[in-house]
Amino acid sequence: MKQLPATLAIFALAFSSIASAQATKPAKAPKAAKPAAAAPAPAVAAKDETTAGIEKYREMLGDDNPAELYEARGEILWKQARGPKNVSLEQCDLGLGAGVIKGAYAQTPRYFADADRVMDIESRIVHCMMTLQGFSEADVRKRPFGSADKPSEMEDLVTYVVTQAKGAKIAPPTAHPKEKEAFELGQAMFHVRAGPYDFSCATCHGTDDKRIRLQDLPNLTKAADNRRAYPGWPAYRVSTSQVHTMQWRINDCFRQQRMPEPKYLSESVNAMITYMAVMATGAEYKGPALKR
Repeated sequence: MKQLPATLAIFALAFSSIASAQATKPAKAPKAAKPAAAAPAPAVAAKDETTAGIEKYREMLGDDNPAELYEARGEILWKQARGPKNVSLEQCDLGLGAGVIKGAYAQTPRYFADADRVMDIESRIVHCMMTLQGFSEADVRKRPFGSADKPSEMEDLVTYVVTQAKGAKIAPPTAHPKEKEAFELGQAMFHVRAGPYDFSCATCHGTDDKRIRLQDLPNLTKAADNRRAYPGWPAYRVSTSQVHTMQWRINDCFRQQRMPEPKYLSESVNAMITYMAVMATGAEYKGPALKR
């Protein structure tokens, strides 16, 4: 709050001659000046109060994250022999070698030579389901996103895999030309305005101090905000009572912009995830987080 300068007034007082009798009277003590009104204490911004409340709410729920149920179901699915080939996913190569799950999520999206494309973790799991277990693309695309009463197997599998990266530093590789290309495509798409509202991702996530209802909107053009936001996904969203993957998150952003729904696991969605992951490099993965 700016402090207004005090207004100083100088008064010239003219006195007429005073009778000697009056001069002998003791001078009256001047009235005590009223204490200056105290400057109002800076009000706590509503934003800070709301943010503190939301953080307290999440802290209260932190030890009982329902995402643990998804993780448990995902582990069963991962180790279960399934599909036309009747094998498990235990030999799936998530980028760190066949069968290595621990920390793998933190180093995706990345380029996979066997698919000749950049994949996020969900795309890679689907690739393993198709190549190792024999599922068809049509099988996988039937129901990638679940509901509160009927979760998708993909949400279970993704939750299991990402949870094994807790504590790892986000570090998607960027050396391969296709990894650089994916980052640049995602960055460009972030600013493309389209749809009936002429929105882009940057409309909501391109400036500081924005909020929709009780939800702070991170400025995803800044590395610092990406390092805070990206490691929370996948996440359990209280308002929908289910875990949502990053593929769902990007898909839902398109929906909110009233734009055509992107194809599941499309290059464009993977590129946008690549952009955010690279911008979040160095952050510790702590998810799946709790969201409003």
